[in-house]
Amino acid sequence: QVQLVESGGGLVQPGESLRLSCAFSGRLFSTYALAWFRQAPGKEREFVAAISVNGRNLEYANGMKGRFTISRDHDRVTEMLFLQMNALKPEDTAVYYCAAAEATGNMIPGNWAYWGQGTQVTVSS
Repeated sequence: QVQLVESGGGLVQPGESLRLSCAFSGRLFSTYALAWFRQAPGKEREFVAAISVNGRNLEYANGMKGRFTISRDHDRVTEMLFLQMNALKPEDTAVYYCAAAEATGNMIPGNWAYWGQGTQVTVSS
């Protein structure tokens, strides 16, 4: 069973940056594509960004490419997904979730089987 634990959320002012992290465990990291989604109050959950198993295929939602950067990394101890968020706006306020799905190579899946519990990002002056 894949386990995903997000961290790094918080309260920031407009224009500031945050880096979200998601710790992956439970299965072979190199066989899962990863993604970030977010859900704002009163709205449906929406796609933010995704990264393929080999890290070469990146997808971003409209309006997020250029401000947000998704990446993945691993060492002998940790296997992580990141989301660097720059120039944050009040409309970026949401709970951010990481997600995982089995995949190979450059593939970005259309369905995501595993989800974390989310981390709150609030952008306000």
